[in-house]
Amino acid sequence: MFKKIATMVTIGIISAACLSENAFADRRSYVWTYEYQTMPKGMAEIEYYLTEEQRNIEKAKPNTWKHWVELEYGVTDHFDISMYQQFKQSNTTTTNTFEYDGFKIRGRYRILEKEKLPVDTMLYLEYIRNDNLENANVMEGKIIFAKDISNFNLAYNQILKQELVSGGKTEHEFAAGISYEITPSLKIGVESKGNYGDRKYYVGPTISWASPKFWVAAGVVGGLNKRSDDLQARAIAGFMF
Repeated sequence: MFKKIATMVTIGIISAACLSENAFADRRSYVWTYEYQTMPKGMAEIEYYLTEEQRNIEKAKPNTWKHWVELEYGVTDHFDISMYQQFKQSNTTTTNTFEYDGFKIRGRYRILEKEKLPVDTMLYLEYIRNDNLENANVMEGKIIFAKDISNFNLAYNQILKQELVSGGKTEHEFAAGISYEITPSLKIGVESKGNYGDRKYYVGPTISWASPKFWVAAGVVGGLNKRSDDLQARAIAGFMF
């Protein structure tokens, strides 16, 4: 299992390292935490997310692999929109299933320019539609706070998820990270995320590499209590056009 995660990270970094360095569009320093940035006006990007969720690291199965494909477009220099198509592979000791898992539509808005406020602030709103029509639609909102201090970046996301049915479940979550820019193309950091209601909490390392037209980020987090999965890993690649 650890070998699979290492392969995900290595492939992404080697692919990106083959490209030249410079300015990086909607490059991500983290894989669960959003920073203060949107796609530039009139530019588009395709992003691919690969996530593994391992409930018990002492057993190869069960585990879940999630594949998301996102198309993102900059409407203005402060507002962008995107659509995700989601797929999921669920593996147990007796079955392996791969299926379509629904779609998401998302918008982000940056308030003012960078460093005009004491803490850079961005708003995020997302509609989630599961492929199973018996499940409730979900609206997810985030307030994203970020700050650059020299070569360090700090980011915190306060997250609210609401099922769009009478009496639907409300979830309060967070994601946070701190990263350090070693070179303009290479960043390393630590990321944490959690769900306050379910009391699931995680922390682990991240790494990000970027070139003008391509970037990749990868991270692994471990569960901090018995309610959490033992391990979750994610790699994201973005291709600008």
